[in-house]
Amino acid sequence: MRLISSMIESTKNSWKDSSHYYLLWGWAIMIACLGQYFLKTLFHYRQPYLVWLIIPVVLFVHVFFIVRDRRNERVNTFINEAGGFLWTALGFAFFSTAFLFTKIGSENCYPFYIVLYGIGTYVFGRLIKFKPLFIGGITCFLLAIICAYLDLDSQVFMLALAILVSYLIPGYLLRAKLKKQKGDV
Repeated sequence: MRLISSMIESTKNSWKDSSHYYLLWGWAIMIACLGQYFLKTLFHYRQPYLVWLIIPVVLFVHVFFIVRDRRNERVNTFINEAGGFLWTALGFAFFSTAFLFTKIGSENCYPFYIVLYGIGTYVFGRLIKFKPLFIGGITCFLLAIICAYLDLDSQVFMLALAILVSYLIPGYLLRAKLKKQKGDV
């Protein structure tokens, strides 16, 4: 039983070491959301959505992190594998959703993106038994409902709020918990 407990704890810790993924994507999406919002509302820029071109750069950094982390990975556990499948599927969902909305119109896309963020953080939070992640996911579901009743500019701002509660706050809490466990605090 101790061995199994130790393996589960080590799996949870391996994902805590990966809190940089939440922080990377959280800050990238937050910057893109707030950039789009302020470019449109304050500066009346005609193409505020161009700020989202930051995403390919972040994707490159993400791939770099994956390659680096896999080199240091000692064991591939079920939770690591399930998490990888979950986030890969969600990555494809985000990508295909972006193309769908270019065809059908983007005026109501943000509630759907918030739901996808909610699915990822809720499921993964449950997998690693980390409450802030799955609470962030549940919060995203509620924010998506509210978002559906808002204008496009407010939806972008609501997405920034969803990212704050589902990626940034849990990402920093994961990092702090790991530091505390290692005795670095």
